Amino acid sequence: MAVFIILMLVAYLGGNGYICLRGWQALQHFPPAVRWVFGVLVWISALSILLTFVLRHSGKSGSAWAHFFFEYSTGWLVFTLYMVLLLLCCDLFRLFCHSFPYGFPVALALTICLLTYGYLRYRHPSTQVVNLTVNKPVTGGGDTFRIVAVSDLHLGMGTARGQLEKYIRMINGQQPDLILIGGDLIDNSIVPVRERRMEQLLSQLHARLGIYMVPGNHEYISGVADCVSYLRRTPIHLLRDSVVTLPNGLRIVGRDDRSNPLRKPLSQLTGGLDAAVPVIVLDHQPVELAQAVDAGVDLLFCGHTHNGQVWPMNRLTSRLFEIAYGYEKRGNTNIYVSSGLALWGPPFRIGTRSEMVVFNLSFLRP
Repeated sequence: MAVFIILMLVAYLGGNGYICLRGWQALQHFPPAVRWVFGVLVWISALSILLTFVLRHSGKSGSAWAHFFFEYSTGWLVFTLYMVLLLLCCDLFRLFCHSFPYGFPVALALTICLLTYGYLRYRHPSTQVVNLTVNKPVTGGGDTFRIVAVSDLHLGMGTARGQLEKYIRMINGQQPDLILIGGDLIDNSIVPVRERRMEQLLSQLHARLGIYMVPGNHEYISGVADCVSYLRRTPIHLLRDSVVTLPNGLRIVGRDDRSNPLRKPLSQLTGGLDAAVPVIVLDHQPVELAQAVDAGVDLLFCGHTHNGQVWPMNRLTSRLFEIAYGYEKRGNTNIYVSSGLALWGPPFRIGTRSEMVVFNLSFLRP
């Protein structure tokens, strides 16, 4: 892991060095002061990401300027990625067209267009509707049962109060019978969430059969004990290796995140359950999928991957996970891995989408 982090850091710094060099060359006819200012701005932007780790626990981390700074500094990661790729393309083009002097401005313009598109795509999440039939009965017959499932809201410096208000309206607008949250509700610190009193908005969530959530790796990054304490101030029921039975008989199994090395195996959580009763499992990370199939789970909902968030990172996640995004049925188990309603860090969706998932479940009549 340490080697991977070092390699990524070297690539990031090298990419910014490449951007700085090509920009310096493109500004060769400008006064030296302009070129120096450009170079300083590039390196301040590149290194600003380090300051976000300092600010996340400060008393001002919930402020508007902290939110802007977080989006800018993390957004520079994606700016670097696309600028380097496009500058490389322009350099290759110059091998065939030596008189082409516009590589840097072309790459910059295309990068800005891509990031604008990605920002708008992130700010306007889609609604994915999945209709499923479960061949098991529940109390009350086989009428359609509506579940809204979301994951990866990452509340904090990135997902601020205004965006959360929009998400609350989206979720409640579906008039769900049940709301499921697949982890990473909190981002890197509970401090800005408390500071902005986001529990007031979370308390506006409404579903007649309740709101259930499992922790994700970011709840552990934020301090899982603090997150557990904070969630008690909301109507959200946190499940950590526990099972709840709804009034209609439906059982929800919530797994603790893999960040807990002592989390229970799924077989232990489902071993004593009636196989004739519908079972939904929440697990933040889409791993150990075979356990869900072997346990006869009817629906497994996961998040975590963000589907890579931006191209070409989605190519990487598709190799890291059996199912990195979307719906798949294995045996009698329906599996859905969500790309997340919000995202971590850079405020862009390029080649992926932010989403809320609506499950319309129909059950066997007793």
